[in-house]
Amino acid sequence: MTTPAQLVLWSLVALPAAAGSALLLARLYSDTVDRVAAAVSVAVAAATAALATAAAVLRPAVGVAFVAGADFGLRVDTLAATVVPVVAAVTLLVLVFATGDPEVTGGRFHGMMLLFASAALITATATTLPTLLLAWELMGAASYALIGYRWGDDERVSAGLTAFVTTRSADLGLYLAAGAALAGGAGLALSDLAAASPGWRHVLAAGLLVAALGKAAQLPFSFWLSRAMHGPSPVSALLHSAAMVAMGAYLLLRTAPVFTVTGWAATAAAWIGMATAVLLGAVAVTQRDLKQLLAASTAAQLGFVVVAAAVGSISGGAAQLVAHACTKAGLFLAAGAWLTLLGTKRIADLRGAARVWPVIGVSASVSALALAGVAPLPLWATKDAVLAAALDHSRWLYVAGLAATALSAAYSAKILATIWRRDVPVAGAEGEPRSPAAPTVYEQLPLVVLAAGAALGGVLALPPLAGVLSRALDGGPGVHAGVAELAGSALLTAVVVLAVLRWGVPEPRWALDWLGLGRITGAAVVAPTMALARGLARFDDRVLDRGVQSVADGTLRLAAAASIVDRRGVDAVVDGLAAGTRRLGAWARTAQGGQLHRYYMAAVVALAAGVLLLVVVR
Repeated sequence: MTTPAQLVLWSLVALPAAAGSALLLARLYSDTVDRVAAAVSVAVAAATAALATAAAVLRPAVGVAFVAGADFGLRVDTLAATVVPVVAAVTLLVLVFATGDPEVTGGRFHGMMLLFASAALITATATTLPTLLLAWELMGAASYALIGYRWGDDERVSAGLTAFVTTRSADLGLYLAAGAALAGGAGLALSDLAAASPGWRHVLAAGLLVAALGKAAQLPFSFWLSRAMHGPSPVSALLHSAAMVAMGAYLLLRTAPVFTVTGWAATAAAWIGMATAVLLGAVAVTQRDLKQLLAASTAAQLGFVVVAAAVGSISGGAAQLVAHACTKAGLFLAAGAWLTLLGTKRIADLRGAARVWPVIGVSASVSALALAGVAPLPLWATKDAVLAAALDHSRWLYVAGLAATALSAAYSAKILATIWRRDVPVAGAEGEPRSPAAPTVYEQLPLVVLAAGAALGGVLALPPLAGVLSRALDGGPGVHAGVAELAGSALLTAVVVLAVLRWGVPEPRWALDWLGLGRITGAAVVAPTMALARGLARFDDRVLDRGVQSVADGTLRLAAAASIVDRRGVDAVVDGLAAGTRRLGAWARTAQGGQLHRYYMAAVVALAAGVLLLVVVR
């Protein structure tokens, strides 16, 4: 029997999935749904946010038969309870913002966004690999459809394809991990994966690591995040803050014991995450497009979550994930609002924008200061929680973390320095001054709420909640940043921010083109995959389709020959028999004309025949 708590969990994942599917299907039969799609999606997202809060309190678990050896299992434990309400809340705020964005309307957009959110919620609560794989696939497919939402624009469709192919290639690691889990005797429950036999355990860890790094846009997969910026701003806000990219890092937090028992996997994850934090931080500093800067910073900030999973600071990683979600969603929505008002994403064209639209400007500034790690805003404390655990493993890892922290402050200050400039009027896409337009309440309200979240999200990394979360997720008191570490990072951030505001920031040319990752990704992943796809398409057209067509043609020829045999043979015989039967019947009828002499003659003939027969027989 389903308990009320279990019903809450089923509703949490099923409601957005069902509503999203209904919106997508209904628009095929009626255009009316496009007029109510926004209201329906916001109402469903609000209900989902309420269910997420209830699930975080009730901590339900459910499971039904799914595949041999594994259920379709969902559970809200401490880690999921920390992340799930944030995913639901950010989804709601992004959809509210989208109602005022003229670029995204109708059932197709809102339906796909709800499906996307449902996939993220299933990912966060999945307890078995088959459940995770189902959500993982749905999340990837929905992201492709949303990035290429303007399907008539070849560049956007190409961008969605690049993102999809890159992440899909990394996703194969999850299938490898599932096979290794079965071969290693661990089963398919996520909590049991670390119990795989020693040999298969390494294969399992490698598969999980590749899949998670691909979704989280860590090196060497980072470039797909740049291409994803061609999608609408609400899509970028959800995808980069609380959904797909964040879920890649979340997977590492969820399966951290696997990396711990293998040893090498934890070390590899730690250095890949830190390298991403440093190098993509440098990429963010050089960007001249606001969305590209935010995309690079997403990969850099999630690098800290990857490091946290690798060094065993699950609580620090979860706090970083939550704080980053609110911060980055607010900045992406601010970029979307300015894009609507000015028609540009170029940072140079946003000079003075915060002074023209102060609600957007102040909200974006709070989020930017949080992203910079300015004390006492959240990412200051969450980064230090991760770095304190990193210091326990390697001093060099800690030093690299401080470099990544300084770069975070630099690219965040770059945003602040531009949007608050006094000397240049706000400009449009062509560089000419624009007169202020009024942003809608739907655009401003989510920004204010997210700015509040960005300001307060650090409580998870500060006493007393830090200790509670650490005991629940790390299995003990954990390692926490001391006063010296917190003060040192706060001072470093403040110095960098003030220096950038005063003198600007250098933009190293070697990082401008995303470290050349686009060419590497294109040559190593996208081009071979597309070449293989074209080859398979040709094989399909020239072999499979031709074979099917040949069989069909042969069948038609055989049918034509059978038709000839039928008409000239069978039908002729049948017609001949019918004609003979008609003649015999006509002859037989002549003896039945009603004339007595004919009857007498027939009787005489019959009698004579009988007598003749008797004579012959004797």
